[in-house]
Parts: sequence; structure tokens; C-alpha cells
Amino acid sequence: MLEKVKQCSPEFFERLVVELLVGMGYGGSFEDAGKAIGKSGDEGIDGIIKEDKLGLDVIYIQAKRWINPISRSDIQKFAGALLGKKAKKGVFITTSIFSESAIEYARNIENKIILIDGEQLTKYMVDNGVGVSEVTSYKIKKIDLDYFTEE
Repeated sequence: MLEKVKQCSPEFFERLVVELLVGMGYGGSFEDAGKAIGKSGDEGIDGIIKEDKLGLDVIYIQAKRWINPISRSDIQKFAGALLGKKAKKGVFITTSIFSESAIEYARNIENKIILIDGEQLTKYMVDNGVGVSEVTSYKIKKIDLDYFTEE
């Protein structure tokens, strides 16, 4: 699945990321909850999503469809973009992996930046029904012994 995601355009990937976060319960609906805004001059922010259905806070998104590991400087740039928006929360999602220094930096800064690498991305996609379709489903039934208890 990760290979298919890597073959998509950057614009498609940014939309996929917003759709995934909506599928994970952020914001409510795709139309109302978030938008992909990545383009030239996006100031390091690829998307914005409401943290909850009421929109009490927003989460800024950076989506990188890369092959090379994400470095500390990439996370620093995103943290700077968050600072420029007076934002406290961000999600950095990549098809790649994060360097140890990037992980350590994200862990130690005041702003909360969640890092999602390619492996985690595909797991979240499957878990939340993004980019997959259910082929077969089975229900196994057993006798509900509590049902037959008379009191």
C-alpha cells in the first residue's frame, strides 16, 4: 500500500492525509473539518484540520511524500511554521521515516508535533478504511446465556 501512496501526486497525498485524519475522528466531516492547502508559498503548512467537531482548536499538517528520511531541520522548519501561525499542535506525516535527531527534537520542543512515518501511515489507513475496501466480512454467533437467565 505504501508503494501506491508514494506513486500519487503530492496534492493527492495531502488530500489523503486530511481524509485520514477526518477518518480518525478529527473535525467531523471532510468538507467541514479540514482542508489541504499545500501549494507554492504555503509557508510550510500543507493542511489544517479541526481538532474536534466544534472546532475549538486546529491542528496544522505537514505532509511529505518523500523517500529520504525526514531530518531534524525539516521538523524545525515545521515548528517554525507553527510558531508563525501561533499554533500549538501539528502532525507531520511522511511516506518515509524520521531520523533519530528529528524524533528527539519533536519530543523536546514546547509545541506538540506528532510524527507519523510511512509504516504508521499505512496502518492508520487500513484501520480507518482509507484507500481500502472490505472484501469479506464474517459474523460468528454464539448463544447468549444471559438472555436465558430468569430472575
